[in-house]
Amino acid sequence: MAAGASRRLGKPKQLLQFDGKSLLQHNINTALGANANQVVVMLGANAEALEKEIDQQNIHVIINTEWQEGMASSIRCGLNAILTMAPSSDGIILMLCDQPFVTASLLNDLLKTHKETSKPVITCSYGNTFGPPTFFHKSMFSELLQLKGDTGARKIVQQYANNIVTIPFSQGHIDIDTQSDYENLTSVPPQAH
Repeated sequence: MAAGASRRLGKPKQLLQFDGKSLLQHNINTALGANANQVVVMLGANAEALEKEIDQQNIHVIINTEWQEGMASSIRCGLNAILTMAPSSDGIILMLCDQPFVTASLLNDLLKTHKETSKPVITCSYGNTFGPPTFFHKSMFSELLQLKGDTGARKIVQQYANNIVTIPFSQGHIDIDTQSDYENLTSVPPQAH
C-alpha cells in the first residue's frame, strides 16, 4: 500500500531513493519476487506522480480516491479490486511501501506458514509488537472490508491474537515516516541492508 500523503515527511515518501530506486519500486520488486499470484499496488495521494515513476509491468495499479479516510479505505479498495480480478483468491498479504527491509523471502514465509498452520492471520513480530507485512486468509476478507479510519488491520490482528501465528522480522520496526527516519536509513551502508 502506497496511498498515504506522507504528511510528517512533507513529500511523497514513496519516491524516496533506496538502493538506487524509489521505495515504492523497491517494494514492488520485492512483491514480484515472491510466490504471489497477483501484485496490486494501491495509490492515492500523489497517484499521478507515483504512477509515472514505477514500472507497471506485471502489476495492477489501483487508485484509491478515498485515500484521505486513511489506511482502511486503501485496504477495502485494494481487496475489492483483488476480488474483482481474482475472485478465487485464497488470501492476501498487506505490505506497506515505507518498510524498506521487507524481502521476497519474508513474504514467502508468510505464505508458507499459512499453508503449514492453516491459521487465518500470519503477521510479523518485531520487538514487543507485531505488524505488517501480514497475510490474511479469505475467511478474514469480510472483516477487512468493514474496516474504517486510519487504524489499518491492526484491530483485526489484535481481535484474533489467540488464532494467529507470528514470524520474526527483526527490521520490521524500521519504517520511513519522517526526514530523520530517512536519514537514518540512508546512513546505513548499502551492504548492511
